[in-house]
Amino acid sequence: MFQLMCAARLRTKSLLAAAGGVSLAVVVCWSLIHGSDAAAAGADTSTETAKKTRTVERGGSRDATRRVDGGKGAKGDGTKGDAVAKVGAEKDGGPKSKEVKGEVPSEVYSTGYDGSYRELIDFINGQVRKGWAENGVIPSPPADDSEWVRRVHLDLVGHIPDLDTVQAFLADKSVDKRAKLIDKLLDDPGYVRQFTTIWTNLLIGRATPQNISRPALQKFLRTSFGRNRGWDKIVVDLLTAEGHFEENGATNFLLSHLNEGGVPATAISARLFLGIQVQCTQCHNHPFNDWKQNSFWEFNSFFKQMRRIEHREYNEKTGRMDFSYFELAHQDYDGPVYFERRNGVMEVAYPKFNDVEVSPDGGTERRKELAKIIVAGEKPQLADATVNRMWGHFFGFGFTRPVDDMGPHKAPSHPELLERMARELVKANYDLKQLIRWICNSEAYNLTSRFNDGNMKDDPAAGEMPTFSHLYMKSMSVEQLYDSLLVATNAHRSGSGGWDQAEARRQQWLQQFVQTFGTDENDESTTFDGTIPQALMMMNGELIQNALKPAQGSTLNQAMTASAKPADKAKLLYLATLSRAPTAKELAAANLIMKNAKSPLEAYQDLYWALLNSNEFILVH
Repeated sequence: MFQLMCAARLRTKSLLAAAGGVSLAVVVCWSLIHGSDAAAAGADTSTETAKKTRTVERGGSRDATRRVDGGKGAKGDGTKGDAVAKVGAEKDGGPKSKEVKGEVPSEVYSTGYDGSYRELIDFINGQVRKGWAENGVIPSPPADDSEWVRRVHLDLVGHIPDLDTVQAFLADKSVDKRAKLIDKLLDDPGYVRQFTTIWTNLLIGRATPQNISRPALQKFLRTSFGRNRGWDKIVVDLLTAEGHFEENGATNFLLSHLNEGGVPATAISARLFLGIQVQCTQCHNHPFNDWKQNSFWEFNSFFKQMRRIEHREYNEKTGRMDFSYFELAHQDYDGPVYFERRNGVMEVAYPKFNDVEVSPDGGTERRKELAKIIVAGEKPQLADATVNRMWGHFFGFGFTRPVDDMGPHKAPSHPELLERMARELVKANYDLKQLIRWICNSEAYNLTSRFNDGNMKDDPAAGEMPTFSHLYMKSMSVEQLYDSLLVATNAHRSGSGGWDQAEARRQQWLQQFVQTFGTDENDESTTFDGTIPQALMMMNGELIQNALKPAQGSTLNQAMTASAKPADKAKLLYLATLSRAPTAKELAAANLIMKNAKSPLEAYQDLYWALLNSNEFILVH
C-alpha cells in the first residue's frame, strides 16, 4: 500500500496517543493546520512559536532594549545573581535536571577547535556569556550529538545528514569531532549549493522574474562560493556587472530590479549588502535613523548609468520577433537626480554615500565608485551587515531584528561582539568560510534548543532582545525540505544527471511550495504556514509516495530487510529521519503499531510516514 489514506493515519495517531508517544507526531490534515504536535528531542515548543518567529523577523512592533553593553541600558526581569535554572536535558533515559543558582556555569563548552582563531572564538564566547550574566540568564546545556549533527548539516549543507553519517558521528568518541565535521562540511559540495540557493533567493526571489536567467546567476554564485572568493569581491561584481545576461550571470541581479528608475535596485542593494532599509525614504525622511529623503536619492543616483537592452530575433515559424537575451549596458548620464518633497518642492541629489561625494560628470563610472566606497575602510557597513546576516542564518536571529534593518534606531544586542567580528572579517579578506567557522565553533551555537527555567525570557520570537542562551528554532526552507526528503529516503544516492538537471527537478518541485506556502515574495519567511495544500503535499505528495515504496536501496527497504529486531529497525528509521534514536515511549508506540498493522510493510510505512510528517522533521533545532 503505497498511498496511505487519512483513515489509516487517524488510526495510527490514536494508537500512538494510547501508547503515550507524545513526542512522535503523526500528522493529518487537521493536526498540521492547528499545529497540535510538538517538536521533540531538542525542541520543546510548538508551531505557534515558529509563527511568532516569522512575525518578529518581518518587523515586530514590540520594543526590546536589552543588550550587552557593560550594563548601559540593560533591561530585563533578572540580574546577575538572582537566576535559578534547571540545567540538563531531562528526557527519557537522559540526565535529570539540577538547580543552578546565582551565576552562569563557569565551564565553557568547546568543539575541540584549536586553530589560529582560537582567541577570537574565546572572545565570542566571552561576549555572549557577558550577556547571560548581565541579563540574569542561565544557558541551556550543550546539544547532544544527535541534535547538533542534524542542525549543522541543515545550516551548512542544506539537508539532514544521511544514516551512515549519523551513525558514524554518534560512534566517534574524539573530543574534536565537531570541529572536524564543520571543516568537512565547509569543503562539501552541499555548502556551495546551500549558499548559492540562499543568495539566489535573496537576490532575485524564488519566483524568477520574467526573462531573467536564474541558471546563469546560480552559476556565478556557485563558482564564487566554490572558489571561496571574498564576499566583498562578489558584492562588487554584482553591483558593477555589465554584458550578456547568460555570459555574465552577475548581471541578472540588477536586471531584475531596474524598473521604476532603479528604485528597487537602490532599496534591495542597501538592504542586502549594507543591512539598512531605506525604501520608505524615497518619499520622506526616515522616522528613526539618519537617512533622509535626499539620502535615498543620492544613493539612487549611483544606479543611473545603466540600462536594460532587450534583444530579439526573428522566429521563422511564427513570423514574430521573439525574446533572445537581456544585456545590461552602460548609458550616458550626468548631473543630479531630481526628486519631489512631500510639499511639492523639487530638489536635486548628487551621487553621495557614507559622506563621500562622487563627481556627477558623465565620465565618472558611478557604480564602480559606489563599490569602492562600500568596501573601503577597516570596518565598513558591508562587514557589519555580513556578520549580522550570517549570525542570523545560524541562530535564527541576528544582533538586530530583522537582520537587514541596522542603524541607530536598532542598537545591536552585542555591539562589542559585532564590532570585533566585522573587523576580523575585513582582516580575513571577507572569507565567509572563516566567519562560519567562528560561529559554528562558538559555545552558543553548540547549545541545545531546549529552554530551562533560567532562560525562558530569552525569547526573541516574543519581542525580546536575544541573548543566545539556547538555540532558537527555525523551520526548514522549502529547499531544505526537498533535499532532506531525498536524503531521508536515500534518493540522493541515485546520482541521476548533473547539477543542472538536479536543480531543474528541484525547482519544478519547489514551485508547488512557492505557490501554496506564499514564499514567492522574496521576504524572510521563517516558518511554514500549515495550509491545507501544504499538508496534502506532505501527506500524499510524489516524494512521500516514493518514500513509502520499499524499492531496492531505499531507506524503507534497508530497514525492513535488515537482520535485526523490530525495535532496531524502528531505530534505523528514526536515525534516518530525525538523526536520533527513539525514546522508550516511542519504541512502545512503534511496537503497538506493528502489532496492529495488517502487514510488516504497512507498519513500517505508517511509522516512516509519521516521522516524515512530524514537526521535529521540518524544524531546525
